[in-house]
Amino acid sequence: MAALSLSFSPTFLLRSSSTISSSVRSLCGLPLSKLSFLSADRSLAGLGLGKAETSRRFQLRRTKAFSTAGMAAAAAEKKVEVFDTEEDLAVSLAKYTADLSDKFGKERGSFTVVVSGGSLIKSLRKLLEPPYIDSIEWSKWHVFWVDERVVPKDHDDSNYKLAFDLFLSQVPILPGNVYSINDALSAEGAADDYETCLKHLVNSGVIAKSEASGFPKFDLQLLGMGPDGHVASLFPGHPLCKESKKWVTHILDSPKPPPERITFTFPVINSSANIALVVCGGGKADVVQRALGNSGKNEEPLPCQLVSPEGELKWFLDKAAASKL
Repeated sequence: MAALSLSFSPTFLLRSSSTISSSVRSLCGLPLSKLSFLSADRSLAGLGLGKAETSRRFQLRRTKAFSTAGMAAAAAEKKVEVFDTEEDLAVSLAKYTADLSDKFGKERGSFTVVVSGGSLIKSLRKLLEPPYIDSIEWSKWHVFWVDERVVPKDHDDSNYKLAFDLFLSQVPILPGNVYSINDALSAEGAADDYETCLKHLVNSGVIAKSEASGFPKFDLQLLGMGPDGHVASLFPGHPLCKESKKWVTHILDSPKPPPERITFTFPVINSSANIALVVCGGGKADVVQRALGNSGKNEEPLPCQLVSPEGELKWFLDKAAASKL
């Protein structure tokens, strides 16, 4: 039997035998007014579910939000899932993505998916296996990149190449539904061109439009997080974190090479219907602790803390990434 799914907002869900320590006092750097513990072994005993069939959840309630660039960065429903292994995480991520694909495919006739680079693409590998490889309506998928390095598409630094080699080349997504950057342009030109493409797709109804913000409303953004807390190519302390008008912008001085990139801005990221933030490995445990655990009141929010979609934000963590919570 699958683990029982309970609805809390925001929520910690541990798919692990371990527990979160008493150091958990805040979510995304925000103070908590209440921390309540629900033991599935005790509270769900009446349902006949054994320990192996249940999960432990923590209910966390925010009391204060911060803002940056005019955005309320703590408005979204936030859920955090912790898995024993990255393999378990990949299994759950595949089901999560496939369920949303089915939902939006039926509701809208298309499924708009944004991916990042890095280890995120590897974590999508379970979509290439049964039952998903045969059951997903791949023809309804439209794939975009939250950021891209301004390099040729066959360059090892290209996020497109990474996604193509490990994922896109193995699924029957229509070539015309894969929207990569024009790598013949400068960084500024590529950003402007990509924004023009997005505006055309919003006007034609392929991408939904947020009634609240007027920005494109993607069905799902699948994001990773760097060890410094950056998402997309929005880095800690960089002025682009406060960009509030452009849909896509460029960066010439990325602190992580290569220096020239294009990136979605936070208004576009945060207009999404759903965002999955996928973080694995002990090397990111300190940043996860700062983002989801104790954080200094006067510290500037990390970019990952500014992710706040119109719909649901779900963190997927393996046990190593969550080890300091």
